[in-house]
Amino acid sequence: MTDLSPAYHYQVITRALEVIDEHGPALTLDDLAARMRMSPAHFQRLFSQWVGVSPKRYQQYLTLGHARTLLAERHTMLGAAHALRLSGAGRLHDLFLTWEAMSPGDYARGGEGLLIRWGWFDSPFGPALVMATDRGICGMGFAETPGDTAAMADMISRWPKARFIEAADPLRPMVEAAFGAAPTALHLIGAPFQIKVWEALLAIPSGHVTTYGDIAGAIGHPSAHRAVGTAVGRNPISFLIPCHRALRRDGGLGGYHWGLSRKRAMLAWESARTEAS
Repeated sequence: MTDLSPAYHYQVITRALEVIDEHGPALTLDDLAARMRMSPAHFQRLFSQWVGVSPKRYQQYLTLGHARTLLAERHTMLGAAHALRLSGAGRLHDLFLTWEAMSPGDYARGGEGLLIRWGWFDSPFGPALVMATDRGICGMGFAETPGDTAAMADMISRWPKARFIEAADPLRPMVEAAFGAAPTALHLIGAPFQIKVWEALLAIPSGHVTTYGDIAGAIGHPSAHRAVGTAVGRNPISFLIPCHRALRRDGGLGGYHWGLSRKRAMLAWESARTEAS
């Protein structure tokens, strides 16, 4: 991604987030900069340019109480059917994502006849495995290192009969657009119930959160909390379909397929940008 290059800067930020996540708000700027082997002024400038706020402010966003604060102050209710636009494709998720869903019959065939291109890319949240059909991005997962075989196996298992080819270069423009909030097309490949849940997730604005219960009510299954949680966890396009914005009603983070520390970082990153805008 252009705003994270050169690769050295990306590596610095990744290490910094790991240290912040481990030590929390007690870590001083001097200590954090020393761990990055940089001067405090240089590190603060680089970090602020990347995340939009100072390291100290970002540390506050990463505290465990941040999710409860979001739930109290930026809780998006999803009950209005017209807001979800569940009847068909639409411009959702901060008005830059467009999507279309695979038919239930095609999904049931396990992606047979589907060509899926894939590649590894730098992202604000670690190496990202991105997959796409001719219609748009259909998969996005995160790992600790590029080429993670478990992440690859996880994504392939979702559409076992599809044909997969490595082709990072053709995907790069759409990946850069996706992380840069530019127009991006998605291709949702899932069961009908899953797609309804993912549609509901797409209605949550950046910097806001909702609850699993709200999602269940919004899709017309108010008692299906557990099924909704399963569908959220099976979201194949992490971050772009923002399953990280779904919390438990008590303010707990709930689960996250790619790790709770990454979920907290995503919520903090979005909060910083929301307040800075």
